[in-house]
Amino acid sequence: MTSNLTSEEQAAAAAVERSAPTSQLRFATAGSVDDGKSTLVGRLLHDSKSVLADQLEAVEHASRSRGQETPDLALLTDGLRAEREQGITIDVAYRYFATPKRRFILADTPGHVQYTRNMVTGASTAELAVVLVDARNGVVEQTRRHAAVAALLRVPHVVLAVNKMDLVDYAEPVFAAIAEEFTTYAASLGVPEITAIPISALAGDNVVTPSANMDWYGGPTVLEHLETVPVGTDPSQDPARFPVQYVIRPQTAEHPDYRGYAGQIASGVLRVGDAVTVLPSGRTSTITGIDALGAMVDVAWAPQSVTVTLADDLDISRGDLIAPSDHAPETTQDVEATVCHLHDRPLRVGDRVLLKHTTRTMKAIIKDIPSRLTLADLSHHPAPGELAANDIGRVVLRTSEPLALDAYEESRRTGSFLLIDPADGTTLTAGMAGDSFAASADGADAARDDEGWDF
Repeated sequence: MTSNLTSEEQAAAAAVERSAPTSQLRFATAGSVDDGKSTLVGRLLHDSKSVLADQLEAVEHASRSRGQETPDLALLTDGLRAEREQGITIDVAYRYFATPKRRFILADTPGHVQYTRNMVTGASTAELAVVLVDARNGVVEQTRRHAAVAALLRVPHVVLAVNKMDLVDYAEPVFAAIAEEFTTYAASLGVPEITAIPISALAGDNVVTPSANMDWYGGPTVLEHLETVPVGTDPSQDPARFPVQYVIRPQTAEHPDYRGYAGQIASGVLRVGDAVTVLPSGRTSTITGIDALGAMVDVAWAPQSVTVTLADDLDISRGDLIAPSDHAPETTQDVEATVCHLHDRPLRVGDRVLLKHTTRTMKAIIKDIPSRLTLADLSHHPAPGELAANDIGRVVLRTSEPLALDAYEESRRTGSFLLIDPADGTTLTAGMAGDSFAASADGADAARDDEGWDF
């Protein structure tokens, strides 16, 4: 995990890893309507013995009341009353379970087009996405949309679960054709790793135990892949980024001049003695102390929450970013990004919004919308003028203050942002700075009348 750290730092990291019995994987499920996501999740929980007896009893009772002879495992995740009545997933259902090999945080996301925005929420922190496809229907538009969202969010691992193989007589050619079509499409989006698995969530084939009905398949089951896929990165490979969340000034007799900056390390490693730059001011100093859970340490790494002290008394507040002086990001007021619009109200050129980046929030204007992605052929519709709910497109923003923003391809934490309605605080759009997989439009005219919001 920490091959580029010193021997002392590696020993400290190893101690942290030994204190946890298993590693942890955050993953999300996605797919079109009725592809069987909730059933797959229920099967995972049931067959891995992660369901409490009273939960299973409640599901069995609910299933009997609906005239079903066997337990409907989808009810283990579809918790809202509207979900159970309609037989669909609406909200993101988070579930926590563990096996002897690994702990899991699972986000079961909706399949309906109008709830695609919830997949963005569930997959934004995921290290793996499971995209389900109904073997009878193959790859559909919503499948492409979910693949595009996974690629846009830079999810490093994608599993294609071809479900309901029992309804196509477990035919290998059906699976092979779907796997080839999806793999070609996802690879064109830049998805780095794709694993295709034929399953029947209802019957349990290749979910937790290997299927006797598909002896032509020699790969892992879904759970085997989840337990063995590599997770985590070497924090020393990434430049350090420390967004300040809170300034600690006790001003007591014991600590009359103490000034500490608390927050969570977004990426990289911080060490005592590092020369750092505070952005957006550009002032420099040196780290003199790192407090991790009440203990003074010489080194800390993402995603630890720490308090940092500096050699100089600088004007630092919530929203500022502390970064190494030799790898500090550039600040800018002009942002180009790929976005997924989440709100029912369209996002239009000239809209005034709030931009939230890590712990910093500022005013911004939509200067231009150069293109919208067409999912069918991955072409870019030029100058659409607006983005509707679930649309993916390019935007150009102008912020009221300089912003220290990394490219999303370099940092998922410090390269992402949200656009918020300044009137009521509603989240409008999720943005990823830089090119992502979308091409920038050339020659876009960003000069517009913005009624006093011209920064």
